[in-house]
Amino acid sequence: MGELELKRANRSTAIKLVVATTTMFFFGYALIPLYDVFCEITGLNGKTGRLSSQEVSLMSPDESRLIDVEFVASVGADLPWEFYPVTEKIRVSPGVETQVDFVVINTAQYAVTGNAVPSVAPNAVAKYFNKTECFCFTKQLLMAGELKRMPIRFIIDPDIPKEVSLLTLGYTFFEALDTAALSTPQHSYIN
Repeated sequence: MGELELKRANRSTAIKLVVATTTMFFFGYALIPLYDVFCEITGLNGKTGRLSSQEVSLMSPDESRLIDVEFVASVGADLPWEFYPVTEKIRVSPGVETQVDFVVINTAQYAVTGNAVPSVAPNAVAKYFNKTECFCFTKQLLMAGELKRMPIRFIIDPDIPKEVSLLTLGYTFFEALDTAALSTPQHSYIN
């Protein structure tokens, strides 16, 4: 193989590598929104919906049945917070907007910002669980030793399958990756 052929082969290989790397980069970025859309459509991974007050007012409650809703809370291993639901289990009718509260306490001697990640079980019915207000919509800043009582308002779609009688709503708080929010507090739900 001559020197000219070797240069052409190297150039061809370099172009293929650049194209492959660029393709993988854009594919990686596309996966996150595609996964979110997939989870929203299928209810996979406990993704829940979000409704406005107007959408809630259009729902007709199904007061002929009751569904038990359990609440579970946890924090990531590196987050110095205590986190728990005020009520561990309630019984609600589909189509009736309901509020429950969670409490979070920063046990550290410094301010910490966290993100709550929700999940609903069983996964197959997560699409019927909709929130109208939730602390998971924004990052939460807690100053050293601060306690917050945070509400969640939700409604279970009356079209939920009849055989469903129990849902579990879980939240896990993780420390936010950026610390820019430390200088500006988010919503305060202190009672």
